[in-house]
Amino acid sequence: MALPQHIVILTGAGISAESGIDTFRDGGGLWEQHRVEDVATPEAFERAPDLVLRFYDMRRAAIQERHPNAAHHWLARLEREWPAHVAGGSVTVVTQNVDDLHLRAGSQAVIAMHGQHLSAWCTTCDARHRWTGPLIDRPPCPSCEARALRPDIVWFGEVPYEMDAIMAAMDRADLFVSIGTSGAVYPAAGLVRLAREIGAETLELNLERSQGSAWFDETRLGRATEVVPAWVDEMLKRKE
Repeated sequence: MALPQHIVILTGAGISAESGIDTFRDGGGLWEQHRVEDVATPEAFERAPDLVLRFYDMRRAAIQERHPNAAHHWLARLEREWPAHVAGGSVTVVTQNVDDLHLRAGSQAVIAMHGQHLSAWCTTCDARHRWTGPLIDRPPCPSCEARALRPDIVWFGEVPYEMDAIMAAMDRADLFVSIGTSGAVYPAAGLVRLAREIGAETLELNLERSQGSAWFDETRLGRATEVVPAWVDEMLKRKE
């Protein structure tokens, strides 16, 4: 089988869990006895902004104490080396995660479809700024000085970011790989079906079978820090 030229990789919570980042629904879907939906919807922010800001301030602080793991680093290596390994090749990472671990590991072609913790969005002027501190005290927007910053995160009921870029990457993909995802959150969960429709190979790397496992040509189970480096090493040793 010929080597794929354009690889699209979808990553979910399972790739960052081994860096110590809790999955969004740890603890039975509760945070301090609040449902996740109570801190992750536009309606929740309107109803209880302090609760929502405190939740995201804590997660923003925690993420900055975590570090990329082997899975992140090996995907960055694949991105660096694939164009030389396969003429005109490319690797695009589409992540559901809101941490910055792919970027810190060295990946550059990253589409953060659910936003990023280390970014704040001004709902007055629509500017986005890198943000590492708290938002609970309503700091002014660096662009317009309005005190209207919110976490730059896609909440339940909102449209994921950069869907046009994701679809463009999928249109030319000949290999789609899903890593550490549950297969339960759409539209990300539907990408494997799209990949099948356009004739791309599909591979799932996960700790356990996901809700979408049946759609993949192959599923390999194990810890991300083990199965991802092994797969990347295998790909880089393949010859055209």
